[in-house]
Amino acid sequence: MTVLAAVIALIGSLFFALGAALQQFEAVGTAKPGLLALLRRPRWLIGGASILVGGGLHIVALGLGPLTVVQPMGVASLLFALPIAATLHGRRPERRELAAAGVVAAGLIGLVLLVPESDGPTRLDPTGVLTLLGVAGVAAVLLWAGSKAASHAGRAALLATASGVLYGATATLLRVLVDGGWNWWYLLALPVPALLALMMLQRAYAVGHFGVSFASLQIADPLTAVAFGALLLGEPVPTGVLPIAAAALTAAGTVALARTTPLEART
Repeated sequence: MTVLAAVIALIGSLFFALGAALQQFEAVGTAKPGLLALLRRPRWLIGGASILVGGGLHIVALGLGPLTVVQPMGVASLLFALPIAATLHGRRPERRELAAAGVVAAGLIGLVLLVPESDGPTRLDPTGVLTLLGVAGVAAVLLWAGSKAASHAGRAALLATASGVLYGATATLLRVLVDGGWNWWYLLALPVPALLALMMLQRAYAVGHFGVSFASLQIADPLTAVAFGALLLGEPVPTGVLPIAAAALTAAGTVALARTTPLEART
């Protein structure tokens, strides 16, 4: 079952990477990549469907195998996404670009494996939900504001990080709903950060530098979920030197991606 779980998770990563690359190809270079405009583009919709398939396969894999096997397979989507995106833009990925992505993936694998598993049900009172949404919203606005004065690569990274923060808040709220019992008020609040995250991500994709934006998203999403889990849910966090080293790897790899990934434009 463990081998099957790893294979399914790896296939899910391929679907997720394909979907992200397709959506970025449609969004890149547009002045205002609004969701309504993108929803009229078949290739962007196919990308969204591919992402949903990838997410579904990841859930199936988690039901068949341990988290320590499935999660690292999910990180492989970054290594799949870069060659796919490069092909869509009519170029070959550079070796330095793939090497930098490998460094990011190695750091992310270290981080996901070092996060301790939580025990017991996940519960959050209404004040905690408001805090969750408020902190994520403020952080996203600050990152969006900072992106205005950043370089192209920096703008892509900051916008994607803002999206990752909002997706991390969405994941935390979803966990509360699933583990702690359904609450219709929380369910109604769930689409707010999810839609804002999707909008912010398309803005990041529109800038170009797909590798930078996709890596920033993959880093910010789980780290935000871990931070909210520790601050609001009392969950354990990794300690020691290894998490710091893993975080340093992801940061170094992202900086390297910013220097090696070319600025893409629709042709």
